[in-house]
Amino acid sequence: MKKIISTDKAPAAIGPYSQAIEFNNMVYTSGIIPIDPATGQLITGPVEVQAEQAFKNLAALLTESGTSVEKVIKTTVFIKNMDDFAKINEIYAKYFTKEYPARSCVEVARLPKDVLIEIEAIAYK
Repeated sequence: MKKIISTDKAPAAIGPYSQAIEFNNMVYTSGIIPIDPATGQLITGPVEVQAEQAFKNLAALLTESGTSVEKVIKTTVFIKNMDDFAKINEIYAKYFTKEYPARSCVEVARLPKDVLIEIEAIAYK
């Protein structure tokens, strides 16, 4: 059965979509950007600062969904500038510390609200 996941511990959806969906003990997140969920304000600054907030938001959403970053099996990272890949990897390695998930990293021309990073994940429960 499909279950809609919604929490105030991660940024609210900024369009007609769910923060995450649970189906058959799997959690599929929407793309998560660096917004402070407490204030709704966009976190600006260098990619490291934005990445830290995006990964923090992802971890909070996964926890609220009844899973965790340790149970993530696939991520997709969208970045504005592939030159920032090494910096993002440093933040990524803080959250995914062993048995790394499969990952795609895509350089894009533009992201919602002109952020520098967006991440989505698939995790099991």
